[in-house]
Amino acid sequence: MSHGGGDPVLSPGKPGRVGTLSPVLGVLRLTMRVSDRLFLADLDSALNRAVLTSRNITLIVNASGLQDVPYPLKEDLEVVPVPVQDQPHAPLSLYFDLVAERIQQNRTGTTLVHCSAGRSRSPALVMAYLMRSKGLSLHQAHKMVLECRPFIRPNAGFWRQLMDYERTLFGRNTVRMEGRSEGVLSEVLQDQTGQHGAEGMEDGLSR
Repeated sequence: MSHGGGDPVLSPGKPGRVGTLSPVLGVLRLTMRVSDRLFLADLDSALNRAVLTSRNITLIVNASGLQDVPYPLKEDLEVVPVPVQDQPHAPLSLYFDLVAERIQQNRTGTTLVHCSAGRSRSPALVMAYLMRSKGLSLHQAHKMVLECRPFIRPNAGFWRQLMDYERTLFGRNTVRMEGRSEGVLSEVLQDQTGQHGAEGMEDGLSR
């Protein structure tokens, strides 16, 4: 995608298509690895025993807004609830620090962050974690998560909260929204840094 004089632009991504898969293989493929100790998925994947065991999940961040989710192997899991709906005015940022701290503290296994569809709340929380705990800019965090899960699409309110969080952490913004909507963000995110990606950012991650 181009904009104006050809400045690099980030797109929030478009829904992907999944072919015919067995139920187990399908959820395994839809459980995206962000790093060796962090996975991003939807609710169906979080409810699948094969996902939890094969990924050695010991901590779940539940951003689905649902209570008493019947996770398999629940006695072996720690669950961090994020009781926020996927609405632009929902205060997801209240949980940015808490979630980042719990992911960082989990040393017994790996962490799975999920919402209902794995498109809005959970990727926003993962981007906030990457900024706070790994020192990535929002531009870099978005690029990294988008590469893992191409159909993410946080709503416009969550983007504003992520941008405010980035400014709080680093004193500047690396992306800006063009056009603001109270619904799902349909505009583009313009890179403010003049860089074409996040070269070298893996060096700052625990892999």
